[in-house]
Amino acid sequence: METQEAPEEIIQKHRKERKELQAKIQALKKSATKGDKKKKKEVQEEIAKLESEMDLRHEEELAEFSSTTNNANITTVTDSLNNLTVQPEDDEVPGLTQHRITKAQRRREKKATQLKQRELSIAEQEVQNLQGVRNVEIQKIQEILKKRDLMVYEIPSDGNCLYCAVEHQLRTVKGPTAPNMADLRHITSDFLRENMDDFLPFLSHPDTGEILTESQFQEYCDQVADTPAWGGQVELRALSHALKCRIEVIQATGPPMVVGEEYPDSHQLTITYHRHMYGLGEHYNSVTQYVPEETNDETWNGQTETS
Repeated sequence: METQEAPEEIIQKHRKERKELQAKIQALKKSATKGDKKKKKEVQEEIAKLESEMDLRHEEELAEFSSTTNNANITTVTDSLNNLTVQPEDDEVPGLTQHRITKAQRRREKKATQLKQRELSIAEQEVQNLQGVRNVEIQKIQEILKKRDLMVYEIPSDGNCLYCAVEHQLRTVKGPTAPNMADLRHITSDFLRENMDDFLPFLSHPDTGEILTESQFQEYCDQVADTPAWGGQVELRALSHALKCRIEVIQATGPPMVVGEEYPDSHQLTITYHRHMYGLGEHYNSVTQYVPEETNDETWNGQTETS
């Protein structure tokens, strides 16, 4: 039984074939000497034939993949891929055009080509995401949350995601009096400074791997307070102690992680941890009450400085 190709393999093969075809087209163009109209016509016909054959083959392969997949999103993305054609980026090759192209026209054509390539790249990435680790992870987290009558509340992908997720949870408990993202950063930083001996062994220099010196630890705390530096388990534990509350972290694999178990009588905050959600790295989201048949497109309006 023949094994079906994964969407990533199909996309990679198509990219390779398009690249090889463009190289072949350039070689054909250069073979047409200036003034030889018959040769130019033959080259143009050959190029059109090669492009048509490749487009047809790619359409058939994508259609075959779509027909064997029940995911409606894959079919939609496949259709968008079929409607996109990559044009060569290089400038006009002398001898193949009938009229001189102005600089302004050339700029417009180059911009249009770049736009098509960007659209193709986005569509291809969507195909990969549909069955990639990112999509698998978010589906598992959604299943876990749905059993609790919860759903993901999306937080912007920046260095503030941990603090914005905690802020959103605190607002569901305390309302507008809850500390905001900037407050939470300073609360975390202050707690780390006050308890340096407890946290210092868990922090190492990113370049040397050595435990931070006291001065480096102070610089680290400055970054926590005043920059959009990403927060992890150290900051999560500091927040839990500073706020004297339990924080539960839902993840796709393994049981939920709970910090602040020593505060059983406090309110509990629940956030989600994503290893593969964004290309920039790990990410935290918040949760909210589950709403059937509704896409949660709303994002938390916290600070969005790029980390």
